Amino acid sequence: MTLTLYAHPFSSYCQKALIALYENGTPFEYRMLDDEQTNSELAALWPIKRFPVLVDDGCTIVETSIIIEHLDLHHPGLMRLVPEDARAALDVRMMDRFFDNYIMAPVQKVVSDSLRSAEARDPQGVAEAREMLDRSYDWLNKVVDGREWATGEAFSLADCAAAPSLFYADWVHPVSGAFGNVRAYRSRLLVRPSFARAVDEARPYRHLFPLGAPDQD
Repeated sequence: MTLTLYAHPFSSYCQKALIALYENGTPFEYRMLDDEQTNSELAALWPIKRFPVLVDDGCTIVETSIIIEHLDLHHPGLMRLVPEDARAALDVRMMDRFFDNYIMAPVQKVVSDSLRSAEARDPQGVAEAREMLDRSYDWLNKVVDGREWATGEAFSLADCAAAPSLFYADWVHPVSGAFGNVRAYRSRLLVRPSFARAVDEARPYRHLFPLGAPDQD
């Protein structure tokens, strides 16, 4: 049974889904969103036109966290990304929401604002987004102290969310030396083979980053 993923390698949320697929070596067809035909297919599947989108035996699954949970349920591999234990699963889901809402969302605010015309920009909103990132870094710095991964010793859905979030966040609002645990965690994510593969696949598209991609990972 073929899985089909509509995605672009430079998208943080697509990278999140790709990490999950790569972690378990799950076979899938990669429909890269870089031409009119594929974009039209995406629009027909999901009129909201947000990606990634997974198609599994005619069923369309949207929203990256749900895609990863779907994979865990219907295409399990050697590694579970959401624990079977309900209490542990809540911790993983909470951290997943933290990275999406309090790291990636303010990053997107700063990036999106840079694409606006000068008169339409929102400096107060950007300042608030950067403040949120500093608060998030400070909180996370305490949480990951002594942990290998987001919720402990096991790599999970939360780390799939963390990897691209912290990767791009450091481009937009650098993680300072004051947050050494966050910097170390980001470094561990970068050498995780599944994320390292996603980062390498995205390298040809770095010129698309509106703020200018730094010459570093």
